[in-house]
Amino acid sequence: MKRSILSFVCAGIFTVSCATANTADNYTVTLPLTAEEDGLSAYIVSFDTGEKLDSAIVTDGKAVFTGEINEPVFARILLDGNRAAMLVLEPGNICADAKTRLATGTPTNDTMVGFFNKQSELEKEYRALGDSATDAQKQDILTRYNNLGKETLEQNASNPLGFYLFLQECYNWNLPTFDAKLKEYPQFSSSKKVQTLRQGLVNKEETSVGKMFKDFTITYNGETKKLSDYVGKGKYTLVDFWASWCGPCIRETAVIKDLYNKYSDKMDFLGVAVWDEPENTLRAIEKHQLPWEQILNTQNVATDIYGIPAIPCIILFDPEGKIVSRDKQDAALVADVEAAMQQ
Repeated sequence: MKRSILSFVCAGIFTVSCATANTADNYTVTLPLTAEEDGLSAYIVSFDTGEKLDSAIVTDGKAVFTGEINEPVFARILLDGNRAAMLVLEPGNICADAKTRLATGTPTNDTMVGFFNKQSELEKEYRALGDSATDAQKQDILTRYNNLGKETLEQNASNPLGFYLFLQECYNWNLPTFDAKLKEYPQFSSSKKVQTLRQGLVNKEETSVGKMFKDFTITYNGETKKLSDYVGKGKYTLVDFWASWCGPCIRETAVIKDLYNKYSDKMDFLGVAVWDEPENTLRAIEKHQLPWEQILNTQNVATDIYGIPAIPCIILFDPEGKIVSRDKQDAALVADVEAAMQQ
């Protein structure tokens, strides 16, 4: 999925008060909160590896982290397990804001806020065009928006902001483009996230249209299920990789229901619940009355094997288990299923 021009809107002014000056390699990160959050645990976590870099207990309505950093790193602040802000952890006084989820006070963080503010202005300009806008007017803003990202990446290629922007662009690339970009920015090749994303593209290539299915096995609540229990059994099989919290997934179930009602006597249907708690999946199945079989609690297993970066991902397998359609939704999905049913 490509990023929308409406990808991020942030406030341009930070008014919270933060800590006093530090020595050269020390940092102080202040996250103003409220007294209601006193006693909660807060962590600074590496955006790349998930490693906990620092911790604090919310006291007097704020979380304050202090320490030393050998090399700046892109990070998140988690509050009681939830995302509270993102920042570049670097020497200096950093003030995070739980409303904008950004931080200010040091050079790289200030640059990041300026970048998002410029994006926000372009997004507002795009929305203000209205229905009477010409394609040329829209394309002009889209071009400036994309150029802003490219220029900011180039200008910050040696710091964690550049790393973050590189990751955001990764989701728009196929494998050849990804490898070409890694040659251009080799400093990011050792990143765990970058390596994971590249492997995902390799796996997606290996499970593209024309390739045979790859099996996986999941055991939940004492019951073991395999994809091969459903795929390659002599019928076309439509497999929906989804999650209960995913709005687009739930909307797409209406399309799948129509196909199920029309073709369930000729083909099989299967749901594969990913990145979700089984209890939430089961509630969603009941709430939305999904009549097809389900494999629960696959978490990252299925999405890793099939190189799925976003859901819903719907794959149609032929009777032998070959992939004949992938990543289609709505009318495009219906067209592929109907074409298969006419064979």
